[in-house]
Amino acid sequence: MSDMITADLVDLDLSADTKEAAARSLAERMVAQGRVTDLDGFLADVAAREAQMPTGLDGGIGIPHCRSAHVTEPTLAFGRSAAGIDFGAPDGRADLIFLIAAPAGADDAHLTILSSLARQLMNADFTAALRSVPDAEGAAVLIRGDEVPRVAGGTDALSAAPASDDSASAPASAPASASQDSAVAPGAASAGATAGRTAPAATGAATPARSATAGPAAGSAEGPFRIVAVTSCPTGIAHTYMAAESLENAGREAGVEITVEPQGSAGFTRLDPAVIAAADAVIFAHDVPVREKDRFAGKPTVDVGVKAGINRPAELIAEVREKAARGETTAPAAAGQDAGTPVERAGDSTEGYGTKLRTWLMSGVSYMVPFVAAGGLLIALGFAIGGYKINKAPSVMDHFIWTQADSWGALLFQIGGVAFGFLVPVLAGYIAYGMADRPGLVPGFVGGAISLTINAGFLGGLAAGLIAGGVVMAIQRVRIPAALRGIMPVVVIPLISSAIVGFLMFVVIGKPIASAQKAMTDWLGGLTGTNAVLLGALLGLMMCFDLGGPVNKVAYTFATAGIAVSDPGDSAMKIMAAVMAAGMVPPLSMALATTVRGKLFTPTERENGKAAWVLGASFISEGAIPFAAADPLRVIPSSMVGGAITGALSMAFGATLRAPHGGIFVVPLIGNPLLYLVAIAAGVCATTALVVLLKGLRKPAPGATPTGTADGGTTPTAPGRKEQPVAA
Repeated sequence: MSDMITADLVDLDLSADTKEAAARSLAERMVAQGRVTDLDGFLADVAAREAQMPTGLDGGIGIPHCRSAHVTEPTLAFGRSAAGIDFGAPDGRADLIFLIAAPAGADDAHLTILSSLARQLMNADFTAALRSVPDAEGAAVLIRGDEVPRVAGGTDALSAAPASDDSASAPASAPASASQDSAVAPGAASAGATAGRTAPAATGAATPARSATAGPAAGSAEGPFRIVAVTSCPTGIAHTYMAAESLENAGREAGVEITVEPQGSAGFTRLDPAVIAAADAVIFAHDVPVREKDRFAGKPTVDVGVKAGINRPAELIAEVREKAARGETTAPAAAGQDAGTPVERAGDSTEGYGTKLRTWLMSGVSYMVPFVAAGGLLIALGFAIGGYKINKAPSVMDHFIWTQADSWGALLFQIGGVAFGFLVPVLAGYIAYGMADRPGLVPGFVGGAISLTINAGFLGGLAAGLIAGGVVMAIQRVRIPAALRGIMPVVVIPLISSAIVGFLMFVVIGKPIASAQKAMTDWLGGLTGTNAVLLGALLGLMMCFDLGGPVNKVAYTFATAGIAVSDPGDSAMKIMAAVMAAGMVPPLSMALATTVRGKLFTPTERENGKAAWVLGASFISEGAIPFAAADPLRVIPSSMVGGAITGALSMAFGATLRAPHGGIFVVPLIGNPLLYLVAIAAGVCATTALVVLLKGLRKPAPGATPTGTADGGTTPTAPGRKEQPVAA
């Protein structure tokens, strides 16, 4: 740990008043020590992680962190704020700020040490010592574990903690995660807070799962109540181990035996199957899918987000014991069932219902989009090769001439039509999958197919997916005899849920939804003049608001719903054209801005700008995300203005598009292609001008130095000198 934090990386008088300013102040110390190579690039990575989930914790702690290619070695910087800084914690401002920088490919040994530090944050004596330490060197010594904090009366804070078994001395690690969550934070001391002192001996290998055995219950005639738990977070270091520590401490206080499997970043050690088999209950505290979740099936289970494991572990233990007392268990794993998939955990955290609903819907859309792209492009190519009457051609099974272009056009058109026929069933099926796992697939697909049968379209598919998922979730909560559990996933649940969904779609809600779908189609068909232009501007704003996020996907799904038929109307094709044009504006604008005014951007952003040319031309809005993450208050509003202009002009020019994707590569398939390109160019120029203007007006902090030179090189940042903030 001695090489991760030194006195030069400690600021006991942190004067920043925002989390962005705090991160910049501490990051500048890392740059001065040569541990971060690109300040703005690193801060963009920190901001992107912060956008996923607030990094504030109860108890006045903030742990901004990330993995970044701009970090040369695992580094920790510490700041103490007298006024406190808002990091999104429920109990208010944070006065202890830990900025954690992990290289993109950090080795396991470093991650293990950092995770052991994360455990210390659960020790009130440790945080109290940091609040009172008088000098930077003393703070660095405390954090490194070279000196043990003292409690009242001079007692060793670590030895004063309750003892735990030997397995608690080394924090467990878990499989690498692609996303960045609780990246590395000084963290929770354990009952075995000795981990903080034995950390330097950690190895790169994944360490064993931790077990906290309760003394009082262990001697009872029936033995202790046994719980197994899994903790995990996107980055897999800070929150993962803090939740494990918190659960272990609460388990000791509650008189239960709890064994935790932290699934962190350096790999994880699976719990012994015998331990799982002997457990009376299971607690999942996680924000990413539990790996090999089926190992824990068939037991009373509490499933929450990782922060709940940190903030209310006693409640979770009490809740799971109550479930065990009632005999409430999850369905047993089906024979041959494999490990979980990324959508199986959608909506299962402690987030609000609106967030869960959005996640469920996005899971359906994400699986539908490939069918949209493949089917739409095939249909568009069919029209391009065979003409606009190709939709009247007979089946290629009955009439296909190898040497005629019309036959090939008809073949492509008919294949695309078949692909489009899966859109609504796939949408409904995977919405239900996101809600209820594999058992939701059958009723979801059945409901989606019924939606097509009754002409309820996409609205019917959305309703069918939500209903199917809800029905399966309700069935899974019913207690059933053990003899029937084996056939539940393959017979009982598909049978009952499909019957219920089919009844509701055919008899109850299908007709009203079909009427609503027809009304929406008629409304789109009647859009002309000013109304059409305003709709184009609105769709352009939505496409550029979150660059591939939920709002962007709503606009895109709305457009593709209109052309997902064999003979789409003119208004539907105009909407599709406007949506794709607006979605191309942000990345193309960032590429142009980095070309014309490169000095306003960091070297990393200039490199990203080169890639943004291709991404924008291909209609991949996400190409602008690195710029928006680094400077959201300038990039996003500018992009929205350009997107609105492009969407409005595209509608005004009457450009049409039958393909749902492809960017400039499908320009030959666009109606009024030249004016379409003019609309895109106008939006790109407007966004570029605004971004350059706003970045040019940005006032540097006192003593700021440029982050890049004209030749693309970087200027080292001297200690104590500040650079321009990348975001307001």
